[in-house]
Amino acid sequence: MNHSSFPDNYPIVGRRKFIAKSLLTAGALLTIPVLTIATGPNKINETYTVGEIMDLFIKEVPGGVLTNTVDTLKAGNRDMQVTGIVTTMFATIEVIRKAIDLGANFIIAHEPTFYNHTDDTTWLQNDDVYQYKTNLLKQHNIAVWRNHDYIHSLVPDGVTIGVLEQLQWKKYADHDVPNIITLQAIPLKDLIGHLKEKLSIEKVKYIGNLSQSCNRLLLMPGAAGGRRQIESIGKVKPDVLICGEIQEWETAEYIRDAKAKGDNLSLVILGHIASEEPGSEFMLNWLKEKVPSITSTHIPSGNSLSFL
Repeated sequence: MNHSSFPDNYPIVGRRKFIAKSLLTAGALLTIPVLTIATGPNKINETYTVGEIMDLFIKEVPGGVLTNTVDTLKAGNRDMQVTGIVTTMFATIEVIRKAIDLGANFIIAHEPTFYNHTDDTTWLQNDDVYQYKTNLLKQHNIAVWRNHDYIHSLVPDGVTIGVLEQLQWKKYADHDVPNIITLQAIPLKDLIGHLKEKLSIEKVKYIGNLSQSCNRLLLMPGAAGGRRQIESIGKVKPDVLICGEIQEWETAEYIRDAKAKGDNLSLVILGHIASEEPGSEFMLNWLKEKVPSITSTHIPSGNSLSFL
């Protein structure tokens, strides 16, 4: 299946090709208010099951139900009546505890719950962390659905749109390929400052001259993979590639050589979570419109790493 954000002749993707694909410190996460949607006045008595909400979203995806997807229930079942919804990047133990406190029993996460892309748990059966997490979900009757392939398959890509909205760049994005952004020329240092401010990032990795003028940007949230990133650079010819994460021995080395060759090319690495967290806010806004009778809350999972 083709990635929705690009024509067939563009090898760009803001996710892994069905392979996964606000950088926040732990302390910063505690100070960030969650975003809550009040129940809508017109559907105050309407109820939904987990499966009904899943089907509502999938119905909007071109092609409908996917036969080969990681977007399955990781806990709970389709017939559970929803008492409240939490959207997040990762259904961490902290996020689960906050969902419990909110009285929410349905978590919609973008990334895996059990530490690998397919959420294969056969190798974790005797692991204490896995056992604690699964027991916590079972004890509180919480369903977890991963919405990764489906949200990336929307036209345009839901995660990309969420990032553009948070960066206030939607009006600068290419109509057909929204991952290509054209700004008035801005120094790389100021561009990085804007990214850090709007996405609540403490630090980023980068390659480039901070005084370089940046006009044409290529935005690739998540972990697209080195080959796709490099091929996309070759087609789009951006001044800057802004991505979620890289293999340091692939894309970074390509850009280092490109600069040595004389190309006006820089790299900004946001971190995987920071680059895709706005997709969970996109999901929150979708819920506000489609199921306003259910109280929905976005809880940032935050970054698992800290920086000195």
